[in-house]
Amino acid sequence: MNSITLAIPTILGWLAGWVVNYLADVLPATRRFSQPACTHCDAPITWTDHLLFRPCPNGHVRPIRSWIVQVVITAMSIYAWMNPPSKPGYFLGLILLTYFGLVFVIDLEHRLILHPTSIFGAIFGLVFGIISHKVLPTLLGGLGGLLIMLVFYFLGVLFTRLRAKRLIAMGQEPDDEEALGSGDVILVSVLGLIVGWPLIWLCLLYGILLGGLVSLFIIIWMLLSGKYKTGALMTFIPYGPYFIVTAGLIVYFPKILALIVPG
Repeated sequence: MNSITLAIPTILGWLAGWVVNYLADVLPATRRFSQPACTHCDAPITWTDHLLFRPCPNGHVRPIRSWIVQVVITAMSIYAWMNPPSKPGYFLGLILLTYFGLVFVIDLEHRLILHPTSIFGAIFGLVFGIISHKVLPTLLGGLGGLLIMLVFYFLGVLFTRLRAKRLIAMGQEPDDEEALGSGDVILVSVLGLIVGWPLIWLCLLYGILLGGLVSLFIIIWMLLSGKYKTGALMTFIPYGPYFIVTAGLIVYFPKILALIVPG
């Protein structure tokens, strides 16, 4: 594959990364397409400066997340160009990658799964799923993801109430933190459309295991660094990014999935 051919996914991947960074900057703040603003001081940034990654008018440089997103999505774009999802192909795969990146960043930074991204994800997920594995597995995947996550959601409501009582007993004010929000339920329903039935089971299982593993490492690091505080175990983590990672493995790395689940 020559360099001219690779230039196509490189350019498209870099543009997709810029779209993710732009939307991740503005949607949590304004819930709409708006002029970019500095994440440090809210100073307006011109479109040219935002596109070229220049500092804001007050001299604040772009967060490191911006560069990580650009590099990762560009690399994934090149990979998807060489190993596209078999039926949807590269271009639908790139749109899905952009959606995954946006949901991942916003949920990780703000613990939010926004309604606009959920609506887009449901429409696009339905199209992507039907192309990938026909109508019935797509619909069953979405329904299965919804029903499974509803069970976890109501268990989370119960745990949140117990947590609030625990915080009060520890002399702390209860907050509005939720174990799982309605956005998580919608996200997993969308992922069910994308990966289909029965793979949504694996998406959930490995997402939960991955989230638990990362949480364990965080707790160990806090203990070893002396930064552990009483009540840290009562802190919730966003699970959306972990579900996104496992769904991405299913869509873009089916050979790895085949090694984990033979047959």
